[in-house]
This record gives sequence, C-alpha cells and structure tokens, in this order.
Amino acid sequence: MTNIDSDKGEEMYEYDFRVSFCQSDMQHRMTIPAIVDAFQDCSCFHSDDSGVGFDYLEPRSLVWVISYWEIEFLKVPMYGSRVTVGTFPYGFKSIMGYRNYYLKDDKGEYIVKANSVWVLMDWDKQCIVKPSDELINAYDLEDRLDMDYSNKRKVEIPKFDTNGYFYIDGTEAVICEEGRLTIQRHHLDSNGHVNNCQYIKIAADYADADERYKKMYVEYRAQAHFGDEINIKAFDSEKGRLIVLEDTEGNPYSVILFAV
Repeated sequence: MTNIDSDKGEEMYEYDFRVSFCQSDMQHRMTIPAIVDAFQDCSCFHSDDSGVGFDYLEPRSLVWVISYWEIEFLKVPMYGSRVTVGTFPYGFKSIMGYRNYYLKDDKGEYIVKANSVWVLMDWDKQCIVKPSDELINAYDLEDRLDMDYSNKRKVEIPKFDTNGYFYIDGTEAVICEEGRLTIQRHHLDSNGHVNNCQYIKIAADYADADERYKKMYVEYRAQAHFGDEINIKAFDSEKGRLIVLEDTEGNPYSVILFAV
C-alpha cells in the first residue's frame, strides 16, 4: 500500500499496522528490534513492488547489505496502537545507497525516524558492486527526512588508556556485562548470514530494560554465520550503553550504541 506523505507532499511507500503482543516488551512498549524488523520488511516490500526485489536480485546474485543504522526515538509505540511504517531512498553515491524510514502514530505524527546506509554485493564473488542504472531508476528519490544526522557513520569501540581505563570518544566508560553466544540457524536469513536485526536483538538483551533511549547507532563490520561464536561486551558511559559483538579473536561483527 502506497500513501501520500502530507508533510512533504510527495509519494512514500508506507502501510498501516497495529503493534502486536509479540512486538512488545514487559512494559507493553514496542521493542527496538521489532521496530527495525518493521523497517526491514517495509523496504523489502518496497523493492518487491518496484520490480527490483528478491525475484530481480537473486538470479543476478545481488544482495543489499546494510552497513549503518541511526534511529531516532521521538515517542515509544505501545501495544495495540495503530501506526504507519514507511520508507524511501534519498540518494545513491558510487557504491552506497541511502534510505530513510519512519513510524507515524494514528495522528500522522512522526514517532520514530531512521537513516540507513547500504551497499550492493555480488554474493557469488563476495564483493561490493555499483548499482546499475536499471536498479537505481526503479526507485523515486525523495528529500531526506528532517532528523539529527551523525556525520560519522561509525560507532567507536572503547579504547584503553595507559592507566587501563576505557574511553569512548573521549568519555570514560566501564564494562558492565559480558556474555557469549553461538550463532544458531534462527539467526540466519536467506542470504545464509546473520540478519542485521539479529545483531540488534542480541545487543538489546544487554541494554538497560528500564531506560528510554533517544537514539540508536549501529555499525556493521563483518558477517557472522552458523556456528560462529560471538563474544558480547557491554559498556556504560555518559553517552549510553554500548554493545560490542566480536569474534573469538576480538574482531567486531557489529557495534551498537543505545544513546541516552
């Protein structure tokens, strides 16, 4: 279902749904992973309905892979509430594709906004490729959402100083929790690797359940596959709760900051 965004006066890809019980946490709030799942589904349907979805990509061994999320939480969607999820691409530059997402409440007000950066991969060759004109022209580009964009597109991993203290962007951090997880089949998507939202689901178990986070930043650095071991490290700082998901040699798969 495609509707018109009345604020921008332009055509967006969006549809309505109600926040379900399985999308809600112990306090009846829509969870952050559920929001990301809704965004991911919306862009998949958008590509399908634009003629460049799975039926177009798979025979060409092409896969869109996300490298970065930043999500702004303006209001928490609650169980049973009626919301609209929407998405649109706002630019392509060389090998990069840029896409916005949003949730609106039943009054048409934005309650969640998101920015994302994607790259297109040749899955057989495992290399990044530039999107073709045919692929780009399948989408109508819109002006990007009005939100607070980071100029980094990276999430810094805590570093030791000479005294053994952790720092994140110059702010002192303390390690508050650690864990370990073996990747199971339910973590995988049709590309055979861990789906981007699964990293967020893993990290969310190490976030503060009582905290209302204002933003989330996610950087993806490597792919994890079935049977891989993931070490989980959670850090607290003035910026919020930072989760590092890394392999057994300390190389990061993903870095997630739940910002206060």
